[in-house]
Amino acid sequence: MEFGVHLPQMGIHASRENLIRFAQEAERLGYHSGWVSDHIAWPQGIASKYPYTANGDFPAPNNMAWLDPLGTLIFVSAVTERLKLGTTVLILGYRPPVQTAKLIATLDAVSNGRTILGVGVGWMKEEFDALGMPFDHRGARADEQLDVFEALFTEPEPSNEGGRFYPFPALGFSPKPAQGHVPIWVGGDTDPAFRRVAKYGDTFHAAFTPLPLLREQWQRVRQFATEAGRDPDSIGFSTRVYLDFEATMDPAKSISGSPAEMLDQLAEYRAAGIGHLLFDIVARGGAEGREEAMRRFASDVMPNAPE
Repeated sequence: MEFGVHLPQMGIHASRENLIRFAQEAERLGYHSGWVSDHIAWPQGIASKYPYTANGDFPAPNNMAWLDPLGTLIFVSAVTERLKLGTTVLILGYRPPVQTAKLIATLDAVSNGRTILGVGVGWMKEEFDALGMPFDHRGARADEQLDVFEALFTEPEPSNEGGRFYPFPALGFSPKPAQGHVPIWVGGDTDPAFRRVAKYGDTFHAAFTPLPLLREQWQRVRQFATEAGRDPDSIGFSTRVYLDFEATMDPAKSISGSPAEMLDQLAEYRAAGIGHLLFDIVARGGAEGREEAMRRFASDVMPNAPE
């Protein structure tokens, strides 16, 4: 299995010093990837329901520090050499696609091809409204954005003349991504999202979902891939969970407890087909406590984790 860690991109510990130290330590310890999340600005009152809590409440206050995801990864790329750099997930409708593509291509160029583009359609209508971006037809808009990215990243004179939402004439677009194809990791928990994985995704990237439901979702992804004429074995499977040695979070959404207990849990995830886990590290002691938990997992668990 491969393991990623969420970088200290938000909250009181989102700082230059913490980002550098945390990312470099993750790389030194052999973690696969460092990840960031995407929110820009949202009002105090939110009626939209967050899909990953039981009551639908969004757990972060609207005045919480939250660094820009792509800007953060561009910064981290300059202080690391091997760590893959991913978004979990970039909300496609928050930004115009050509501008977003330029940032993605820039990240991939300056990182020597280490970008993982995790994408989603978003859920918070209030944030779309605050950004002056349309909330309607989010799935169709996301699909067209992914088509736009593919054209901009691969074609010598890309255009989207017949586009429904984002038409543009033939353009010069350079640099192209250093790795050629930027891996697309698609998030979501609905059939339209699973169909998007089947059409566009290199990996299905779930989040905070109990394992029995993950198994069901993975079967839906594989079913849609087969229906689309695609080999389902060509699609990877990742999920985001808490790393929680003290077992303070929901155990159905965590790798938690002792190293031996964690190894048993990892075996269950691997048996379900999951090849990558992204950790939101939960630990006392702020940034330093999370770094220590990251080191403990690397020394006490990772060497014996299932392949």
